[in-house]
Amino acid sequence: MANQGLTEKEMITRREAILRVSAILGGIALIGGESLLTGCRTDGSVNNDKPFTTEEIAFLDEVADTILPTTSTPGAKAAQTGAFMAMMVRDTYDEKDRKTFRDGMQAIDDATKKAHNVGFMQATPQQRLSVLEQLDRDQKSISDTRETNARNRSLAWLSDQRSEGAAGGTPSQTNPAAGITEDPPKHYFRMMKELTLLGYFTSEIGMTQAQRYIETPGRYDPCVPYAAGEKNWAGHA
Repeated sequence: MANQGLTEKEMITRREAILRVSAILGGIALIGGESLLTGCRTDGSVNNDKPFTTEEIAFLDEVADTILPTTSTPGAKAAQTGAFMAMMVRDTYDEKDRKTFRDGMQAIDDATKKAHNVGFMQATPQQRLSVLEQLDRDQKSISDTRETNARNRSLAWLSDQRSEGAAGGTPSQTNPAAGITEDPPKHYFRMMKELTLLGYFTSEIGMTQAQRYIETPGRYDPCVPYAAGEKNWAGHA
């Protein structure tokens, strides 16, 4: 199994990173779920997909760098986030999500050509940003709809259970999650955004330059003064 090489410390560190990225994205669980934590797929499927090519990884680097560009600290491309994204998709996503992700790469290129008459790799940074900003709005709308539909299904199921109980019947054991999984696939750009944040903020650059980092073990400070604009502290196991 791919996760056998992970130590308990590494597992804890990755869990904290996933929780942080989930919080940044509004508290919605990351695509890949437990597989992102363990570093392997849990469905037992064998991945026969072709590996990501050098050109595809370069494409993902540019997507990630548009999401997290170089400012006062290096951007996502400097942290080799594209290679991280490719590895996580191949090693942790199921077949359906892998296809959604790969198709999404072509969709980004097509959207850029439609908007600016050039492919994504040939577009200017501003052109790339305008395309990804529109895709981000699209995925946010889809994600909100999915959450609302899932919540409504759960509420309807609970209402049915109460009604059957009040009538003296036996509440149904049907799991509402079965209906929730019938939602359309998650948006490919949300996948890319999640993996960009996760890859960057668990990289050496993200941990030590975008955030403040102190090697563990260190002194315990229960209350540290904070000034507006200071970098966040990197998490530790």
